[in-house]
Amino acid sequence: MRSLLIVIFLSISAIGFSQKTITISGKLIDDETEEPIIFASIGIDGKSVGTVSNAVGEFDFHVPYIYKDYRMVIRMLGYQNLSVPISNYAYKDTVIFRLKRASKVLDEVIITDSLNGGDIVSAALNKIDQNYPKEPFLMDGFYRDLKKVGGKYFSLLEAAVKIYDEDYEEPKNKNRLRERVALMEVRKSLGYSNKFTRYFEKYNLLEDLLLHNNIRYRQFPMQEVFFNSFRRGETTMYNGQLVHVAEGRFLVPDNGGTMHIKLFVDVETYGIVRMEYERTFNNEVLRKKGDLVSRYISDIKSIDFKEYQGKMYLNLIKLQSKINWYDQKTDELKFETELQQELLINNIETNPYERITGTEKMRRYGLQYQDERYNREFWENYNVIKDTPLDEEIVADLEELGTLEEQFENY
Repeated sequence: MRSLLIVIFLSISAIGFSQKTITISGKLIDDETEEPIIFASIGIDGKSVGTVSNAVGEFDFHVPYIYKDYRMVIRMLGYQNLSVPISNYAYKDTVIFRLKRASKVLDEVIITDSLNGGDIVSAALNKIDQNYPKEPFLMDGFYRDLKKVGGKYFSLLEAAVKIYDEDYEEPKNKNRLRERVALMEVRKSLGYSNKFTRYFEKYNLLEDLLLHNNIRYRQFPMQEVFFNSFRRGETTMYNGQLVHVAEGRFLVPDNGGTMHIKLFVDVETYGIVRMEYERTFNNEVLRKKGDLVSRYISDIKSIDFKEYQGKMYLNLIKLQSKINWYDQKTDELKFETELQQELLINNIETNPYERITGTEKMRRYGLQYQDERYNREFWENYNVIKDTPLDEEIVADLEELGTLEEQFENY
């Protein structure tokens, strides 16, 4: 009996131990210039668990203990991959990781094809069905939005979500969300009760951000003038592969303004690994509120993808939207608003057993109204985009109502 109890105890201990996470804290810098490398992908070799470095190159990577004997891989456009044993860096103070530029590798490669920028973009868009998932998949994601009025931040919301999608088939309605999203945890500042929230849309902002995935929703004009606007840039490296660069600037004919798109496309598969996008608007009136009218000013967006099991999956999407409010009669600028959004994918499950049902999925109204109690323990071991010293201005604005921890607890 005693032996049996010992075995049971050891089994329980092993189970408890296996559920722990290993935390690796690091900072990424350029090996030559020692400048920080921002928004690089950090993951586990052969697995879909991952995070990204922040605006000063730092990260905290929470790794499930079962992967302690695996290798951590760091990937960034224009740099050689860095692969290191996870067990060597667990629980240490911030470790400096130096990434080498890929230029020395590129010197040995001669590109002889005659493709122009438009050819590259056309091939990449035509191969979306081949390069992106055709089977159901489930993603774990970290979402964050920040709202700013008149140069001052006043609200923060963060959420842990699960995102289910059937495939990357082109939708008939490009403005209707195909993914199903379930909210796991939500935390928000007291600023979400601020009077200025009425100057932002009340709909579900995460749903809107997912619809900004131009590759998923095929949101590209397919006219010849669009492809002719692209010029080919210098070839670079990503994830050990050569990547074409194509960049285009053009006028938007329907409502004015300009669009600037930069695509990074794998030379072998023509999979899009990154998209950078900037759109300006030409005095388009959005809505009226009292004596004020709002006009869209600009969108700045970046979308990153990562390869997993031979297909490209969303890794990170960032969007900054600016809208100004004017006096309806005098056209005088009254104040500026800015919405910053980020979605980081932490994990991907292919052909999942789990589905998100109609009763489990998030509602279409604002996330701030879809209440979840703040779970401190959950957030302490969850992969988020690490805060940076650059965020001190944001925190100072937000904490006029008390510390963020207190606001999360008391919302």
